[in-house]
Amino acid sequence: MTLRCAVLDDFQSIATAIADWSPLAGQVEVASFPEHFATEDELAEALAGFDIVVTLRERVPFPATLIERLPGLKLLIASGMRNSVIDYAAAERAGVTVCGTASSSTPPVELTWALLLGLARGIVTESNGLREGGPWQQTVGADLHGKRLGLLGLGKIGAKVAQVALAFGMEVVAWSQNLTEERAAEAGVKLAASKEELLATSDFVSVHLVLGERTRGLLGAAELALLKPTAYLVNTSRSGLVDQDALLAALHEGRIAGAGVDVFDVEPLPAEHPLRTAPRLLATPHLGYVSELNYRTYYGEAVEDIQAWLAGAPVRRLG
Repeated sequence: MTLRCAVLDDFQSIATAIADWSPLAGQVEVASFPEHFATEDELAEALAGFDIVVTLRERVPFPATLIERLPGLKLLIASGMRNSVIDYAAAERAGVTVCGTASSSTPPVELTWALLLGLARGIVTESNGLREGGPWQQTVGADLHGKRLGLLGLGKIGAKVAQVALAFGMEVVAWSQNLTEERAAEAGVKLAASKEELLATSDFVSVHLVLGERTRGLLGAAELALLKPTAYLVNTSRSGLVDQDALLAALHEGRIAGAGVDVFDVEPLPAEHPLRTAPRLLATPHLGYVSELNYRTYYGEAVEDIQAWLAGAPVRRLG
């Protein structure tokens, strides 16, 4: 009997081309879904009859209510080795094996700098002006050398962002609730006295924290009010770390120079969402993990996960 595998949120229709799925031929039939299913009802209907599901990052929640509506589901594969939107206990009760894949931290580091540099040098404004016959030179770029970068979070990604900043000749300070002076020194940066001090003194602020109860809404209206009017904020981590309404207000009122955002409360972002037209905003559609290296890893290891599960010896189990 041939099993059926659904690949969710394959927006670029690339999943079956970027990895070799041939080892599953004759055993597993693969179907790719380039559209996003926004509701549990849509998901339950689309996934009925599938034995295996490959889901992309944390875009699609798998709560108990959905898992219970998929009695045929046997294997759920998440890209990455951490997924906060899967109910592992419900999966275990339903006899669903959950596995993950490796994920590189390099692509989000690179995107962080793409956004920061794009903001600092007005790249989109200048490029559009040049293409559309607008004014020759419209902006005055913000310098990086000698300026202060404040990092909220100094984990694997934050530390790599710091390395690039140091190469630009920036002063780097970092803060998180558990960060120590020793750990900061190891990364070549200074420990900020407090979150508030970091926000008030930094020329650029970049967020690199895991979303949890202690960090949700970490930057609200009061915190954003501490930023300099010349400061830029970049968030390539999780949208829940920054209050979206407060950020919109700060941008519209010109209380900060600009923001670079790759993550949103609702994804894909609705066509009429106010962030699509907000001033001083450089926004990308959650591209932090979207790179050739990561996609080859996600889908190549998804194939390995399926092979191992078929052999009765699942690998990279989550839960």
